[in-house]
Amino acid sequence: MTRTGQEGPGVPEIDLTDAEVLHDPFAAYGEVRERSPLARIQAPGFGPVWALTRHEEARAMLADPRFELTADSYTRPDVPEHCLAYMRTMQEMDGPEHLRLRRLVSPAFTARRAAGFRPRIEPIVDRLLDNLAEHAARAGGRPVDLILHFARPLPMDVICELVGIPETERPQWREWGAAVATGWGQAFADAIPHIMAGAQAAVALRRAEPADDLISELVQVRDTDGDRLGETELVTLVWHLVLAGQTPTNLVANAVQTLLTHSEQLAVLRREPDLMPRAVEELTRWSGPQLITIPRYAREDVEIAGVLVGKGEPVTAVIAAANRDPRAFTDPETLDLGRPTEASAHLGYAHGPHFCLGAALARTQTEVALTRLLDRFPDLALADTPTGSGRLPDPGTWRLAALPVTL
Repeated sequence: MTRTGQEGPGVPEIDLTDAEVLHDPFAAYGEVRERSPLARIQAPGFGPVWALTRHEEARAMLADPRFELTADSYTRPDVPEHCLAYMRTMQEMDGPEHLRLRRLVSPAFTARRAAGFRPRIEPIVDRLLDNLAEHAARAGGRPVDLILHFARPLPMDVICELVGIPETERPQWREWGAAVATGWGQAFADAIPHIMAGAQAAVALRRAEPADDLISELVQVRDTDGDRLGETELVTLVWHLVLAGQTPTNLVANAVQTLLTHSEQLAVLRREPDLMPRAVEELTRWSGPQLITIPRYAREDVEIAGVLVGKGEPVTAVIAAANRDPRAFTDPETLDLGRPTEASAHLGYAHGPHFCLGAALARTQTEVALTRLLDRFPDLALADTPTGSGRLPDPGTWRLAALPVTL
């Protein structure tokens, strides 16, 4: 799985196609972390990438202005030319350009705003749980897929409510969301122009008819200098929300599987429901979906752990290793839903200037989803099926292909 590279003494090399990495990335990356804070990732189709495996070094790099996100940080699907103007999201920007947009939109994504949005998330979750129960009833006792009928549609329904997509258009947006959640392929590429067109229509509608939603708020936002978001920026933000907003699908699915395979911890959570916010932080640390960050590029030569990273070379933070670093967390391999505030130091939403804009919303959404699910189905259990809850072979995302359960 690893070997010493030529870039520096003791620098291990990680092959992203290796079966050990795909089967249990936490163990594979953890073994590398204990050998070295710095490694080299190799995978077919792109050159080697420096990888930081320990919490302190990874966190420092994510906040270091000597490392930047660029267009090369992202892969591009094959999309129509007229959509390209909307593909460059805030995540790809740095410096004054990024700071300007972040300043304009951040007030709409605070923890306080997310908490205020909770009463609108709750009926969405309850409706999906009703549908899940109906599917289970029709299945006649056979298992139902919690991802297909709950975790996957949830984020898109929440985004549509947040953004202000009319109810009649939401079933179509669900289909686009399912395509976007795959992360690649023809369905992904085909969905993009539809999402762009839908976002354009939503922005135009809310300019003419403001309502209690995010677009209406952002259309009217001004900073102290009178700056405002342009049309392309608004449409791009909606697209970015659709793309990044699919994270709770895998977070909720991973969390449910983790809870159902750790009965003692689940029992603690059922006895002490007020632990839920802390539990979500611990579940994100222990089984969060993001395994590695989007690569940053060195603006200049930088020395890390005694090794020179050259100007222009890509560097990633290995979240799966950093979030279980014993230097940062006590007994990190143990799931502890009552873990003190150190759990919130995880890098599941990255860190620094590009800390996930929607982190507060994702947390609130996950808290509501898990709380309502466990309350509604006290006998929820993993189904014993031939295929089980298999993982997709994705070196960047820890995600399930399906999650068959009985209610």
